[in-house]
Amino acid sequence: MIAGLDHVQLAGPPGSEEDARRFFGGLLGLRELEKPPALAARGGVWFACGAQAVHVGVEDEFAPARKAHPAFALASAAEVDALASRLAEAGFEARFDEELPGYRRFYASDPWGNRLEFLAPF
Repeated sequence: MIAGLDHVQLAGPPGSEEDARRFFGGLLGLRELEKPPALAARGGVWFACGAQAVHVGVEDEFAPARKAHPAFALASAAEVDALASRLAEAGFEARFDEELPGYRRFYASDPWGNRLEFLAPF
């Protein structure tokens, strides 16, 4: 039986590791995880996200995911708004939507155009 999700894989172009560290580590505040040596040689970077992880892998023929996306849970609507402001100040547009009743949420793109969702119940 499936017990849950271990990680979500996102892709970035070759050489995107430092941008991933600035965005996922710096702006989103996720802690970087050490990759096993055999996997570290492939490039990319991993981050802790609650009990799960976000893996940013390197893809030679990279194309951003514009529909498929991870949804990052925040503790409160105030945290959603604060993160949206922090991202906007760093040049990442926060696109709010009210189509999910009972949630404050927005979409943003990572440095390579992958779609990300951020939400919290209110």
